[in-house]
Amino acid sequence: MGHIDARLSELGITLPAVAKPVASYVPAMTTGNLLYTAGQLPFVDGKLVKTGKVGAEVSASEAAELARICTLNALAAAKGELGSLDRVTRIVKVNGFVASTPDFIGQPQVLNGASEVLGEIFGDRGAHARAAVGVAVLPLDAPVEVELIVEFGA
Repeated sequence: MGHIDARLSELGITLPAVAKPVASYVPAMTTGNLLYTAGQLPFVDGKLVKTGKVGAEVSASEAAELARICTLNALAAAKGELGSLDRVTRIVKVNGFVASTPDFIGQPQVLNGASEVLGEIFGDRGAHARAAVGVAVLPLDAPVEVELIVEFGA
């Protein structure tokens, strides 16, 4: 068992199977020593956990948990491409999209659900730059979408 697998186990986290793309793309792609994940939605067991807009049907705290789920799906895609998350040398950037009402301004707090789980798993290697963007709608009416840029080594 690798270091990151042991850490996941210690945290009680089981990575899901790689989510099947909902359109024509691949879950993750590498170039040089960077891995880019496709945007990941909050799927659990192949089903979208919740739909709707943050600030209306979805609370900020629910959305933060959904961002965490999206991030675990992104890590599953990264592991599927790299073979092991022990190859991750740094989480470079998190891009997060929050389908929210026009008056909702808590996108950064929603994306803390992603950032915090990365810190729990990777420690200092999980510190990253981030964008937290409010949008009108996301695929399948998902409240949150997260994508990662990850640096990796041999």
